[in-house]
Amino acid sequence: MHPKELDVFARLLKPAVIAHAHCDIPCGIYDPTPAKIAADTVAKMVEKIGQLDKGATDLTTRGNFVRMISVKEQHAEIVKKELQILWSDYFKPEHVEKFPKLHDTFWKALKLASKNKQNVDAQAASDLQAAVKEISDIFYATKK
Repeated sequence: MHPKELDVFARLLKPAVIAHAHCDIPCGIYDPTPAKIAADTVAKMVEKIGQLDKGATDLTTRGNFVRMISVKEQHAEIVKKELQILWSDYFKPEHVEKFPKLHDTFWKALKLASKNKQNVDAQAASDLQAAVKEISDIFYATKK
């Protein structure tokens, strides 16, 4: 391309109006519910895995086990993704001032989500649900 053509092209791509926002998307769409549903799914899969016959060797039981593990791990990852969005995009410095343990709460919840990906542990699943509930409670307290 000729330099003059590049200049014209650059001017065409330049936005006519520059908008400034504090986040990627408008506030109001943030919601901890997807993280809660995902944490509940993790706990349900751990429960269902625990109910499987440990000595079973049939393909149906083995297939169910594999699917339950897969769903558990996928939903633990969903918890991480949804919490990271809230942590990085929704919460602001004034929220941290009001809730000084906010960063630590998120960090621990994200670590719990990872632990639930790595293990089949009913206590870890319950702890994850509690951590997501705590974050959800903080979230709704900031909306008042």
